[in-house]
Amino acid sequence: MWAASCLASCCAACACDACRTVVSGISRRSARIAYCGLFALSLVVSWILREIAAPLMESIPWINNFKHTPSREWFETDAVLRVSFGNFLFFTILAVLMIGVKNQKDPRDGLHHGGWMMKVICWCVLVIFMFFLPNEIISFYETISKFGSGMFLLVQVVLLLDFVHGWNDKWVGYDEQFWYIALFVVSLVCYVASFVFSGLLFHFFTPSGQDCGLNTFFITMALILGILFAIVALHPAVNGSILPASVISVYCTYLCYSALSSEPRDYECNGLHKHSKAVSTGTLTLGLCTTVLSVVYSAVRAGSSATVLSPPSSPRAGKPLLPLDGKDVEENEKAKPVSYSYAFFHLIFSLASMYSAMLLTGWSTSVGESGKLVDVGWPSVWVRIVTCWATALLYLWSLVAPVLFPDREF
Repeated sequence: MWAASCLASCCAACACDACRTVVSGISRRSARIAYCGLFALSLVVSWILREIAAPLMESIPWINNFKHTPSREWFETDAVLRVSFGNFLFFTILAVLMIGVKNQKDPRDGLHHGGWMMKVICWCVLVIFMFFLPNEIISFYETISKFGSGMFLLVQVVLLLDFVHGWNDKWVGYDEQFWYIALFVVSLVCYVASFVFSGLLFHFFTPSGQDCGLNTFFITMALILGILFAIVALHPAVNGSILPASVISVYCTYLCYSALSSEPRDYECNGLHKHSKAVSTGTLTLGLCTTVLSVVYSAVRAGSSATVLSPPSSPRAGKPLLPLDGKDVEENEKAKPVSYSYAFFHLIFSLASMYSAMLLTGWSTSVGESGKLVDVGWPSVWVRIVTCWATALLYLWSLVAPVLFPDREF
């Protein structure tokens, strides 16, 4: 017994030393990677608890306080939501604390980049504490998560538009024949891929002998929007470029596929999965990894690339609205400005926590066989379709707004 106690103490000490070594090695350059790693860890924890925590949660009286014990799927969903809630609070608290950080002399800059041992401990405490909360609070969080997920998808759309326009401006800025040819080739490939992809969608999601008018409408709308992008972009009054139109067309087609593939597995028009009674662990793992990469990319790009999201003192930001006093100017010249908005960076992770919870629970509506699948159900279908249409509207607005309001800067 004494030997076992000593061995356990030694193992705990080694684990603590290992954690301390890892967190002490996180520098300013790798801080964003560390936050992404922590977010990915939360998804892994959610995934594991979703698979194994149901029997344990059934025995917790303040969670299973019903007259009749709910289904296993309810406890799986509840476990994911509780981990997500803890992750959401962690990043929301950091977002609030980082409001107004303008330069690296601000003490909160050190909090953003350092103190990792304490931050990891706080994250663990928050996640564990969520399992002591009553079901009513978790139910409320589930409701607001659906709205937060919509906000996150909207941010993804804005970032995509920013990326595509930046890509086009960079290649056009070279003003060389090679880059103009490259623009044309990439645009042609994107449009061909979009049309071929749409043909495959018609083949798999509108099977013969079935009334699949809704799926036909979704796919046809995506095709029409892709063609409309090119017509508007190449109109003489707009004088746009075909590259952004082609990339947005491919993205809208992908969103359409993502929506259709999220239809319930027993839906007769879901020809891609109608013969599949279960999905392999590899497919589920791939879906989770795709989710991680998506939210991590969005968070990192949102925190570092968009001019409008940069703090006033950032090199990416414009001139201040109010003049600074001489003392303030001198202090700002001495202090190196931050390169991105810390508050918005953490806010994106907060919204991503809500979004990932909805993905892992099928938007909290899946039951039976679909309850074991990631991101399956009609709410997920409509969220993807609405996102597709919102993407189209935002892109078209970015083209026509300068023509309709020439006196305004866009």
